Amino acid sequence: MKRKMYFTVIICLFFAIASGCSSQAGNSSEEGSKGKDEQTLVLAAYGGSYEQKMKEVLIPEFEKEHGVKVKYITGSSVDTLSKLQAQKDKPQIDVAFLDDGPQAQAKAFGLLAPLDEEVVTNLANVYDIAKDKDNVGVGFGIISTGLAYNKELFEKNGWEPLTSWNDLSDPKFKGKLVLPSIANTYGIHMLLMTAIANGGSEENIEPGFEKLKEIAKNAVTFDKTADVSNYFLQGQTVASAWGSSRVYTLQDTGFPIEYVIPKEGVPALMPTISVIKDAPNAELAQEFVNFILGEEAQELFANALFDGPVNKNVKLEGDITNKVVYGEDQIAKLIKVNWEVVNQKRAEWTERANKEIEVAH
Repeated sequence: MKRKMYFTVIICLFFAIASGCSSQAGNSSEEGSKGKDEQTLVLAAYGGSYEQKMKEVLIPEFEKEHGVKVKYITGSSVDTLSKLQAQKDKPQIDVAFLDDGPQAQAKAFGLLAPLDEEVVTNLANVYDIAKDKDNVGVGFGIISTGLAYNKELFEKNGWEPLTSWNDLSDPKFKGKLVLPSIANTYGIHMLLMTAIANGGSEENIEPGFEKLKEIAKNAVTFDKTADVSNYFLQGQTVASAWGSSRVYTLQDTGFPIEYVIPKEGVPALMPTISVIKDAPNAELAQEFVNFILGEEAQELFANALFDGPVNKNVKLEGDITNKVVYGEDQIAKLIKVNWEVVNQKRAEWTERANKEIEVAH
């Protein structure tokens, strides 16, 4: 009887040990899988030329330098903001590239984490215009939104170059303009600048709406993608409100497009980079932000994508200095949008623009 009980105890101990080993193996497997996942940085960023240059040069270098992988999710700022909101309770994105307007919204929604200055050491070299007062995200490039026009068609028709935001309301452009929708940053900028050009401001937007109603009479459509290059290439628009970097990117292909800084001035448009709150790979995300603010990455953004460098130590030479916002003197001339004011009114303005301008035109 005792032998039988002893045998039974031995068997139970065997299965207990086996079960424990199995459990440990399972945990080890899960931890290994988790460790591997933590080495894949998930980046949500712009498509087009940004995606191409990032994947060609910057991402491979970061992967090699840190021994990690980077997963690139393409999307506009509005698309990325929607993803971040949907994933708020369980973020799947580590780093997001957003225009400064949507970035301010993401901050207000509590979707972003502060930058760690001990990791993001390049933050010390960044111009003030690109910094957030709470260090929640940072601008990594400086662009301006001005006017673009087809130089060849203007000369063919005997038209003078554009000099003012109000020039877009000239009746000679009827049926010849594709303009940015208020759904994107260029559209918000156009509304603000037509307001400023006619005595208004962020707090007094009415002059902008009145002028846009005139301008809309010349519009074929309002583009929501923020990329009107095809409209220029196909001859559907002779002019538009557009970002300097995109204009010069198209000009670089040989297309006869010109960029104009109107007499009333131009607003700063800053593509920003932010670490997502509760990001799966928070420390690696901070390191990626520091990498993007480094001199090498900043030079690439300037020379390949026409983004003005935010790092004060970057030195540019040659023709590129005429095509990007470069240095304190040029930065000082830009109009910095008060996104806290704008975003409080943005939904109201969007609804009104849709009803009174974009649909009614």
